[in-house]
Amino acid sequence: MKILLTGANGYIGMRLLTLLLEQGHEVVCAVRSADRLSVDPEVKKEIEIVEIDFLEEVKPNLLPTDIDAAYYLIHSMTTSTKDFDEKEAQAAENFNHYLEPVNARQVIFLTGMTNDKESSKHLSSRKKVGEILQEGNFHLTCLQAGIVVGSGSSSFEIIRDLCEKLPFMITPRWVDTKTQPIAIRNVLQYLSGVLGNEKCYDEAFDIGGPEVLTYKKMMLQYSKIRGLKLHIIGVPFMTPRLSSYWLYFVTSTSYKLAVNLVDSMTVEVISKDTRLQEMLNIEPISYEEAIKMAFDKIEQNQVVSSWKDSKSSGRYRQKDLNKYIQVPTHGCLRDVQQQKAEDPKVSLEKIWSIGGKNGWYYANSLWKFRGFLDKLFGGVGLRRGRTHNNKINTGDSLDFWRVLLADKENNRLLLFAEMRVPGEAWLEFCIDEEGIVHQTATFRPRGIAGRAYWYSMLPFHFFIFKGMLNEIAAAK
Repeated sequence: MKILLTGANGYIGMRLLTLLLEQGHEVVCAVRSADRLSVDPEVKKEIEIVEIDFLEEVKPNLLPTDIDAAYYLIHSMTTSTKDFDEKEAQAAENFNHYLEPVNARQVIFLTGMTNDKESSKHLSSRKKVGEILQEGNFHLTCLQAGIVVGSGSSSFEIIRDLCEKLPFMITPRWVDTKTQPIAIRNVLQYLSGVLGNEKCYDEAFDIGGPEVLTYKKMMLQYSKIRGLKLHIIGVPFMTPRLSSYWLYFVTSTSYKLAVNLVDSMTVEVISKDTRLQEMLNIEPISYEEAIKMAFDKIEQNQVVSSWKDSKSSGRYRQKDLNKYIQVPTHGCLRDVQQQKAEDPKVSLEKIWSIGGKNGWYYANSLWKFRGFLDKLFGGVGLRRGRTHNNKINTGDSLDFWRVLLADKENNRLLLFAEMRVPGEAWLEFCIDEEGIVHQTATFRPRGIAGRAYWYSMLPFHFFIFKGMLNEIAAAK
């Protein structure tokens, strides 16, 4: 089958893409920017990429007309705390328009479980998206999932951050909210299982795991599996705003996502709908097993995707990053250093392994402090880390940087800063044919504040950048 995959650069989309290709389907990926599709070059050769921004005016004839089915995985919860529901509705309406001239028989929409008696702004928005998609000229299959647990999923990473960092927690009321977590492997089984299945046309199914757990029990169970001691005390006076700040500062989530998550976490979502599980003969994976499977992937360095890669910081939209691929030369301040590599191959591997758990090779405590300051002023900080220990794709997040170019064949890595700075910043590494490592930090200041920032940081830049280059150039 020929499949249209929207949200291909998202956490679910990247995993589903791999599965669809393994099953022999032709896949057309609809993304805002082809350069931002964070997959291996080999995968890009197997797929067709179409650049579409579903929030902008519909442009005719962008999609192939012979598409058999489509996945709707578009989500706007990380982009705004106020009008994301309007953006989601607009994206769904535009999606319907794009599919009008297309022969797709089925659209599969992954959303969240709903509560008929109570709802949040997020859940209401997703319900509205489903209603809009029902008006399209195709059969809609709606899969309503519990929170997804898997290596790199937002739910798993937030619980992981909380439990690994805080042995003692004073928590808000929503930790006692009941939910039905589902393993990412089960989600993918459902997504692929309903594809082309006429029994699933014009139907909505709940998909959840075998257990109903509170968020508190999920954290305690996670800690038990990891051998951690965790003490949780709930308090009634922590407001949603305080809860959002609590998640933002302790975990790797953005503030916008934290606000929308807290809004949803106060609503109980439980299902007794097992029709699809029985129809597809799917064995539900327990929460404990899902956690263990996630760590198997992490320990084997086989994390396919992370929700951290699918979003840019609040400063830039994903498509806007394209214009920064050409590093400017006028009106910029630079720190340019170079050094002969003792072993160019070793140096290249060091460059490709920089950041995350590996650190920045020199003065890591200062990098962490800079990340803390960035988080304090509303930036992304260092907590996003990196998805893989030694592999980088264009479009990946890398601590408080975004990978604009990862060209290992030509020994060049270009990063763009998503931290809070009064201007725009680039960090570039490349190794020339003579084995010389070139390290260039470029800053385009914005006004007097930008220039003051750069010159105030010069002493730190001298020691940090020089020390980092020394370590990269060393053979050990």
